[in-house]
Amino acid sequence: MDEQAGDSAPKRGAERKSVLLRLDPAVHSALQRWAADELRSVNAQIELLLRDALRDAGRAPRDAGPVPRRGRPPKERDD
Repeated sequence: MDEQAGDSAPKRGAERKSVLLRLDPAVHSALQRWAADELRSVNAQIELLLRDALRDAGRAPRDAGPVPRRGRPPKERDD
């Protein structure tokens, strides 16, 4: 399937999009504390909140990939 200029659906495995987001400092601080409580980055926390909001509103894209795993990969075990 050829990629056309009009295609808006992202391809699986495609590079993740970067977005500049301007926030009130108090909102950012609250997000930062919440993310730290859940051992996430602020970016991961925002993505989680957006995905939850999209799902709750019935607007979650069907072709969205899974949330990327964060953190270190598991150690390989020598058995």
